[in-house]
Amino acid sequence: MAGPQSRFADLDRDTLAALLPELLLCGHLIDRSGMAHSIAAFGREGMTEVAIEEWQVASPVYTRRMQRALGFAGDGVETIFKGLQLDIGAPPQFMDFRFRVDDHHHGEFWLDHCGALADVEPMGEDFVVSMCHDIEDPTFDATALATNPHAQVRPNHRPPRRPADRKPVCAWTVVIDPAHVPPPVPANADLVAGSVAAGLDLAAIDPTDEGRPDYSGPLLSDVRFADFSRSALVRLADEVCLQHHLLTLGFLIAVRARVDADAALEIGRKQFAGIAGLTSERLRDCLGLGDDAAALATVLRLHPALNPLPYTGIEIVPAGDTVTVTFPAASGAHTDGTWPSMLDPEHLQPLNALVRGVNPRFSAEVLTAGEDGWHAAITLGDTPFREATEVALTRFSTGAAFTFTDRGIPLPLTVV
Repeated sequence: MAGPQSRFADLDRDTLAALLPELLLCGHLIDRSGMAHSIAAFGREGMTEVAIEEWQVASPVYTRRMQRALGFAGDGVETIFKGLQLDIGAPPQFMDFRFRVDDHHHGEFWLDHCGALADVEPMGEDFVVSMCHDIEDPTFDATALATNPHAQVRPNHRPPRRPADRKPVCAWTVVIDPAHVPPPVPANADLVAGSVAAGLDLAAIDPTDEGRPDYSGPLLSDVRFADFSRSALVRLADEVCLQHHLLTLGFLIAVRARVDADAALEIGRKQFAGIAGLTSERLRDCLGLGDDAAALATVLRLHPALNPLPYTGIEIVPAGDTVTVTFPAASGAHTDGTWPSMLDPEHLQPLNALVRGVNPRFSAEVLTAGEDGWHAAITLGDTPFREATEVALTRFSTGAAFTFTDRGIPLPLTVV
């Protein structure tokens, strides 16, 4: 039976395999955009609280979705580690997680490279402690409890690094024990768990398609996306896009708890603009595209802010030198209040940041607006626009210029 439509279904297997790490990395960089504005609004301690709250409510939801989609649901450490490999919180290579499984209830992981640490170490030890202690302690447990409520993740060592070049940068032990008391359910967890994004139906994976249809079997040292079937990669891409929206939903809930609705929406739009522009640029480069209207239409069709299609309902139509984008008045994204709901005829800044990631001369203009939604035409001007401040702030991350490498055939990590 055919499932809901996906824009990623038009891509071949090799393209999808190259795109997946990009989508995961850009999901991780959402926080490089959002946290800059959280610091400005709430200070370092307030930013830390927002980060904890957003990841606590979002990661268990999308972790369980990925377990179901890729057929690796379980209650042991292998399942926890597989989930991390497909999590925007741990994009491959940029957050270079390595794993060891001792048995069903015990394991360890460590990071040989941590892009997030590379971003915050220059900011000083207080920011390192905020990320590697204050944020990681509750959020690692929140991710693990999606698999087993009695799982605990505890550090063997972690930054600040002593000596300054210590490798691995951190190491953690995971223990599942029925005696462990599960952490309390975070406030507002039900708002994310009950969202449209959390329950969205996506196209089922075709088990007869060539390649791996799931992630059953042993935990692998690396996830090599080229080994998955095209059908599985389509589903993976849509799931990762949903991770973007679910994390943003968690971010907005945390922000709204601290400021009024208008101020929260302003912060949300800044977060959106910062990550939207950088993501467009990385997608363009990953796919080897130019900077014309045809390239823009391709990036728009695949941009995580505008996907999955059953969630956003956004239509993209190229015609010559113009790309027309139709934003419906009602969609799952509007119900949840995620990125597409922040765009309207009076607030085009995130959309302009998005399209200028392909070419700084692009600009959006509203064509029509009515009860059913609104239409924007995107065309090239004669002069480039200055990069949005929000994009420049996000570009601070080492992830902005990060490149992926082929590590070869992954090894199975069997229980020793």
